[in-house]
Amino acid sequence: MTRIALGVEYDGSGYSGWQRQHHAETVQARLEQALSAVACHPVVTMAAGRTDTGVHACEQVVHFDTHAERPDRAWVRGVNAHLPADIGVRWVVQSVNGFDARRSAESRRYRYLLVDRPTQPVLLRNRVGWTWRSLALEPMQQAAMALLGEHDFSSFRAAACQSRHPHRRVDALDVERRDGVIVFDIRANAFLHHMVRNIVGTLMRVGAGDYPPEWVEQVLAARDRRRAGVTAPATGLYLVAVDYPARFGLPVPPDGPVFALARGDG
Repeated sequence: MTRIALGVEYDGSGYSGWQRQHHAETVQARLEQALSAVACHPVVTMAAGRTDTGVHACEQVVHFDTHAERPDRAWVRGVNAHLPADIGVRWVVQSVNGFDARRSAESRRYRYLLVDRPTQPVLLRNRVGWTWRSLALEPMQQAAMALLGEHDFSSFRAAACQSRHPHRRVDALDVERRDGVIVFDIRANAFLHHMVRNIVGTLMRVGAGDYPPEWVEQVLAARDRRRAGVTAPATGLYLVAVDYPARFGLPVPPDGPVFALARGDG
């Protein structure tokens, strides 16, 4: 039995999230169908994280086990030939002994893209979040500092979250404006259900002037979801990268022009 790791990108607009469901179209189900066709046996995958309905991925990392022996090009080009145009395998690493896409991850990186202008960004309607209110950058940057480090993030946790505990470690949270788009970059050891979108929705209230930056620290300390802001729309959220120990030999996520909007390169 060989363990294989894959890097996968997808446009989540047409899917009910990553995780396989009985009565909905999901990214995992379509990927497993394509892998099974190439492997000639049923394939079950494990992902680094479960993205929600409408959320995108620049580089989701998955693993699966197989007895099938195929060259790298078959696992990439062959699987892509069986996938719809909004899902694609980017790379493959075979024989990654001891690797687990979820448990081996050291951190995950998400990016949220938000347009703040009076009218909706029609051409980017499935690619960015939108608010009609103009947001001030500096107060949001100040407020974000309160969320760095290890905390109880119950105030930013969805009611349906299945995590055993609400404690997470946020290593970086940057807020910038690039070419008319507000970019929220967040890196953490792991995330709670809706955690990134709830953080963005809360920072938006600060940017709009509804609350001072110090309010976010109070929201965090309250450990009460009702104290935080709204859940930002899924359309603006991207799983950008997952970080693993170097010993597994996985490719470093590229910083080039691919997915420049989501990565903030352009």
